[in-house]
Parts: sequence; C-alpha cells; structure tokens
Amino acid sequence: MAMTASSRSASAAGAQDGERSPFVRLTELLSPYTPGKPLINMSIGEPQHPVPGFVGPVLASHINDFGRYPIAKGIEPFRKTAAAWVSRRFALAKAIDPETEILVLNGSREGLFFAAIAAARYVSPRKGTPAILMPNPFYPAYAAGARAAGCEAVFLPTTRENGFLPNLDSLSAETLDRTVALYLASPANPQGSVPSRAYFDRVKQLADRHGFIVLSDECYSEIYTGEAPGSMLASAGNDFANVVAFQSLSKRSNLPGLRVGFVAGDRNFLARFHELRNVAAPQVPVPLQHVAVAAYGDETHVDANRRLYRIKFDLADQILGNRFGYRRPAGGFCIWLDVSAHGGDEAATVKLFKEGGVRVIPGSYLARPQADGSNPGTGYIRVALVQQDSETTAEALHRMVDVLNEARGS
Repeated sequence: MAMTASSRSASAAGAQDGERSPFVRLTELLSPYTPGKPLINMSIGEPQHPVPGFVGPVLASHINDFGRYPIAKGIEPFRKTAAAWVSRRFALAKAIDPETEILVLNGSREGLFFAAIAAARYVSPRKGTPAILMPNPFYPAYAAGARAAGCEAVFLPTTRENGFLPNLDSLSAETLDRTVALYLASPANPQGSVPSRAYFDRVKQLADRHGFIVLSDECYSEIYTGEAPGSMLASAGNDFANVVAFQSLSKRSNLPGLRVGFVAGDRNFLARFHELRNVAAPQVPVPLQHVAVAAYGDETHVDANRRLYRIKFDLADQILGNRFGYRRPAGGFCIWLDVSAHGGDEAATVKLFKEGGVRVIPGSYLARPQADGSNPGTGYIRVALVQQDSETTAEALHRMVDVLNEARGS
C-alpha cells in the first residue's frame, strides 16, 4: 500500500519532501497501482494543443544557425519583437527598450531560478537573514532559486480566504527589510487567480520602500476566458525600477519543448542578471529565437488556443458545477479542487487513478508546511485541462465525479 501523508512522520512530510519534485513524489505515490481505466494524465501542465504551423518552415529556413553559439542577451530581431509584443499587450506607458530592458531566456523556468541568485547579488545588504518571499503553493523553481541564492524561503499562504494571493498586509516591516526578492505568479499556478491593478501597485510600493526585486511570473497571461490579465510591468513606472516580468511561449503558443521565453523590466537589474547568465545559464539556439519572432508576431494561433481552453472550461462548468468548490479560474488552464471531504488530497489522487484512470496531483505536493505546520495545499488536487480534444476532458471530468461519488449540488 502506498504511504500517505497521515502515515508518514511529520519530518518526512515536511521540508524534506518539499525539496523534491512534486511529480517524482506523485510517481512514487501511484507506483503500487495500475489505472482502473485507460489513463488520462491531467497532472502535468503540458499543453497538448497543436503546434503552430509556422514552426517547421521557420526552423528549416534557419537550420544553419544551429552552427553558431548564441549570444546570451538574444538576437536583435527577437529582442525587438518580444519588446514590442509585451509593450503592446499590456499597454505599457513606456515601451520596453530592446537593447537594455529585455533578455531572451531558455524558457521562463531557468530565468526564474537564476533571477534569485542575481537578486541576492544586486540588492543592498539586508537587515537580517536575506529572505525571498513566494506564494504557497508555488512553482518549484522559486524555492530552488532561493536555496541556490543562499536566502531563506518565506512562504506566503494563498488560500480561498485571501483570494489565492499572498496577503500583503500580513508582512511585517522586519520581514520586508530583509527581503531580497518577491516571487509573484499571475495568473497563479495552481489556482488561476489574477491580481488587480491596485494589488500590483501595492507590491511596487513595497518593493521601492524596502529595496527588493519583484520577480513576476506571467507565463500563463495569455490563457484566460474572460478579462485579459494585466502585468506587474504596468505598475512599475517608466523606468520599471525593482520589477521584472517573465514570459514564455510554452503556454501561449503550445511550445513547451521549444524552451524560449524572456524577462523584461528594470534595466539595472537586467544588466547584472545578464552578467550572471552570460557565464552560467543555458543559451537559446538562434533558430528557436527565429521561431519565437514568428510566434510573438502572430495572435491568430493564440486566439485559437484560447478558444480551445474556453471549450474545456465550459465543460468543467457544466460537469463539475459547484462540486469540489470549483470556480472557473481567472487565468491559466488548471482547476483547483477541494477534496478534503474525500479522504484528503493523496487519498483522492490514489482513488482517481485506481478506479478512474485519471492522474492528478495532490495539492500538498505543490506547497510547503507553514510555521504552524499547516499546508495550504492540503485537501486540494490540481487538474490541468491540457488534453488536445474536449471529449477526453469531458470523459476525465465525468470519471472524477463518478469515482468520488460527489452528489449533484453538494
């Protein structure tokens, strides 16, 4: 029988597990079992919609560029196109300067990781143990970055009560004075919450007052079914001081394997970040940057992508209704379901796999215990609506309702 959180020691279920990949932990949890029905994997946020048709021809036309070492800052056509896109998309008061305010990334994950190290070197000496703040649950690269930077990771619980966003009012002056950086995800992963402009403004005020860097993870910004999410950059003033935003083509353009994204914002911080990346970070092959030029220059495939996600969320609205505390998220392609009444997140995950062939991930695996021992992910499961066809999505959602025996309207 698989070991669950309730059967493990507190130490094993705490910080030690939190250092490990949640997907490795999920594999271990499910390894004793076989799926009860043909497998539908909804545990990984890997977009499965069609790859845009322009990718192959662009790669073919630049195939010889694989014979060149790429420059770390990115080729000029990429920087110009990406800078124009982010300035236009978020109606920035001052356009991003492609020479000084943007860098190409090998996907947003490596950028988010290395940015913590750069921030620790960039900010002035802190008053106390240097800290990096992050939402809890969180993207694993945040905590890995804090650890590599030699900073204390401070986890800010994001719960239904605070709109699944960090409660800024809970931060003491002592904590803020020792803060090196704040990771912020919009739309949030896993809950899909989106900060308001007033929230972004408040974050900017705190960053300026206490001298830390805001690392705004906005890779899900183009996946939404209602109002388009804003950007932290829009609240950062004309010099974008103390603010950088991260973008990726993985979600926007269904290109998770391309590994191309960018970071834009504070030119002084990016100069220091570029120095670090120039000696330590993976470079982005030139042909892939040309694909990104085509992708950021086209919105047709992005609109088509959103329509497919809208269909899936319409199905979730119909099939789930108000079961499991479901609410259609403001952004992203994940749903965050409360299964606390079904034995907890690990037990529900095992049951869905054993009886329904649906693979999801326990919410507690995406979070860390707080100082009081509570884990804000406990009792939830994350379900990624990434299947290529809506029929598979509908089948998975129906299986979930049937397996968990959730009565209509409960």
